[in-house]
Amino acid sequence: MKSYPEKLSRLQRKFLKKLFPDSESGFSDGELLSCGVDASRKHAKPLALVKPHCAEQVSELLSWAQKERMPVYPRARATNKVGGCVPVKNGIVVSMLGMNSILEINSSDFVTVVQPGVITADLQRSVEKQGLFYPPDPASFKISTIGGNISTCAGGMRAVKYGVTRDYVLGLEAVIPGGEIIHTGGRTHKNVVGLDLTRLFVGSAGSLGLITKATLKLLPLPDTSASVLIGFENLAGCLKGAEAVFGCGILPTAMELMDKNTLKALEMHSEVPWPVDTGGVLLLKIDGSHESVAADLKQIEKALSQVSTTFLEKGSGDDQERLWELRRVISPAAFNLAPNKQGEDVAVPRGKVAQAIESYHEIGDKLDVVVLCFGHLGDGNIHVSVMYDKSVPGQSENALKAKKAIFSSTLALGGTLSGEHGIGLTKADYIGMQIGNAELNLMHGIKNVFDPLNIMNPGKVV
Repeated sequence: MKSYPEKLSRLQRKFLKKLFPDSESGFSDGELLSCGVDASRKHAKPLALVKPHCAEQVSELLSWAQKERMPVYPRARATNKVGGCVPVKNGIVVSMLGMNSILEINSSDFVTVVQPGVITADLQRSVEKQGLFYPPDPASFKISTIGGNISTCAGGMRAVKYGVTRDYVLGLEAVIPGGEIIHTGGRTHKNVVGLDLTRLFVGSAGSLGLITKATLKLLPLPDTSASVLIGFENLAGCLKGAEAVFGCGILPTAMELMDKNTLKALEMHSEVPWPVDTGGVLLLKIDGSHESVAADLKQIEKALSQVSTTFLEKGSGDDQERLWELRRVISPAAFNLAPNKQGEDVAVPRGKVAQAIESYHEIGDKLDVVVLCFGHLGDGNIHVSVMYDKSVPGQSENALKAKKAIFSSTLALGGTLSGEHGIGLTKADYIGMQIGNAELNLMHGIKNVFDPLNIMNPGKVV
């Protein structure tokens, strides 16, 4: 099989400069180095950077790339943490940031039509001005794009009540290798005609084609919201607290868990409201009408009065942001425990969360690394950070051993290697632990239908 080009020919560079004139293309070392890295900190240098402004440009690019067998790496803000857009086979990085228009917000159809480079937070603010609501809220929502969110099927803290990105993508315009522009789905909220190509694209990490437009479902904007931060003596108490909340018939907008090591990291980072005997914390948010939120708060307090807690603090309106800031600073605070981190995002059945976290702590103790756990208790998605010091002999190796042991424990509990970050480069060596050969062959067959020459984001496992 023909290998990928290792450098651009004079004619190839000429073609790209003509299709992407002036600042729409880049070939300097500085430009190429900056677009070859993502939040995983993995890096590779591409052959060129291009910045399309319309679907027709993308179509012409992918027609040319197919003929040249040139790898294509779609890229937005590169906030993914698994190396999903790193150009490991050289090729062309395609930045979608120039296609960043909100084309339509329709309050009658409850849909919005956007280009892939639109920042998620910008879309949320725009639809909220019309009394509408786009719920997906990945941690990077202030900087990540809709195209990136779709490519990774981004989740977020509101997923427990509202679901993830795939639940809001009604239709797509995409360009596949060879340059054909296809349209999947539509703007209706229900559609069962043919195979669901839209959902196939969501979460495919740019491996099937390049998304150029998305039609997204919107909801009515809730009147208000409120948050509750509750401390418990230990992890088991957190789970009892969660059961009490669900048991009173309330589905929180978000339900976040922080374990003892997370609390320790936060205590070293900033002022915290919980007492020293706290071994775990739940952070809840509810939303709805003013009347329903007030009633739900009373129900939650009543339910939690039957459980042993160390403290309870409420917030509403802008005041609740101080509670959520504690959740947002966990990642930087973790480095108070050790200078190096290996972050994973596993998921287990909700009833197995306590057992899973306890097993992860045991793995850390055995291998002399610190395992910190936090995340979306409402849907069993746990962010597991293995904190270590690579300057200490053996700790880097132990961190890798801990990673594999954590994956093994997760799968033994009926879980998955990733709840929202995907596989990319960082988990590629482990996918066989979860998915069998027959299933992998089916996935490769589907990929081959769309991309027979494997030019779309090659070198990755999605």
